[in-house]
Amino acid sequence: MSKSEEWCVAGKAVIEEEEEEEEVRIKVGSYGGLVKLVEDASEEVMLLWGLEQPTFSKPNAFVNQSSLTLSLDAFGHSLSVLQSPSSLITPGVTGSVMWDSGIVLSKFLEHAVDTKCLLLQGKKVVELGSGCGLVGCVAALAGSQVILTDLPDRLRLLNKNVDTNLRTSNIPGSALVTELIWGDDPDPEILDPLPDYVLGSDVVYSEEAVGDLVATLQQLCGKQTTIILSGELRNDEILEYFLEAAMGCFVIGRLDQSELHPEYRSHRVVVYILVKKPEE
Repeated sequence: MSKSEEWCVAGKAVIEEEEEEEEVRIKVGSYGGLVKLVEDASEEVMLLWGLEQPTFSKPNAFVNQSSLTLSLDAFGHSLSVLQSPSSLITPGVTGSVMWDSGIVLSKFLEHAVDTKCLLLQGKKVVELGSGCGLVGCVAALAGSQVILTDLPDRLRLLNKNVDTNLRTSNIPGSALVTELIWGDDPDPEILDPLPDYVLGSDVVYSEEAVGDLVATLQQLCGKQTTIILSGELRNDEILEYFLEAAMGCFVIGRLDQSELHPEYRSHRVVVYILVKKPEE
C-alpha cells in the first residue's frame, strides 16, 4: 500500500470519528465566513487525503501550461496572463506558468467579495511568490493596493503581466512589483504600514523553504492582518511540516469547498486562512 493510500484509509477513519464529534468552526481574521479550525497537523493531513482524495482528481483542471497565455475574467475585467512554459525545464522554476491553486484563489477572492465575506476595497495586500501575478492582479481589480513580490530573477514576467492587465485608468486599485526573499528583512514599503492581507498560492513546496516562509509571514502580520494561502495537495509530508511550524504562531482555519467559487473548486486544492496568535 502506498503512502497516499495509507493516508486515505487513515483519513476515512478520522472522518468517521469527526462525524461523531462536531467539527470546530470559527471566524478567522477579516473573512466573514466560518472555517474549520486546524488543531492537529497530522490529523489535518490524514483528513484531507481521506476526504478530498486528491490523487483521484484531475490535475491542471483550470490551466494549460503549454500555452503562452491564460485568460480569466474577474470583477468585470478580462485578464490575459503571459506564461513561459519553456522555463519549466529549469529546476526549481515553477512560477513561470499558472497552476490550479492560483486560479482557485483568484476566483475565491472574487466570490468572497461578491458574497460580502471579504472587503478588499482600499486594503493593503502583499502577495508572496507572485509568479505570473494573477492573484495580485485580481486583488487590484477588487480595489486593493497590492504589492506583488517574488525572487529577483522572477520579476520580469511578473512586471509584464502587471503592465498588460493593470496599466489602465479604470482599475480601482493599484499594483507595485518588488523583490522579496523569504527570511530576509522586507523593504520598508512592504512593512509600513503592515498589510491588511497577505496572499499566496503554492508557496508551501519544500521543507527547506518552510522556516523562511513562516518567518516572513510573522514579519508581515500585525493584529489586523489576515493571511489567505492556497495550495495543491501534492506532498502530505511537506504540508504537515508547514502546518506544524505555522501552528506555533498562527491560528489556522481551512475553508470548506462550499466556500470557494462554485465553478472553480478542486479536490486537489486547499485554502487556509491564518491570523497571528495574540501575544500572551
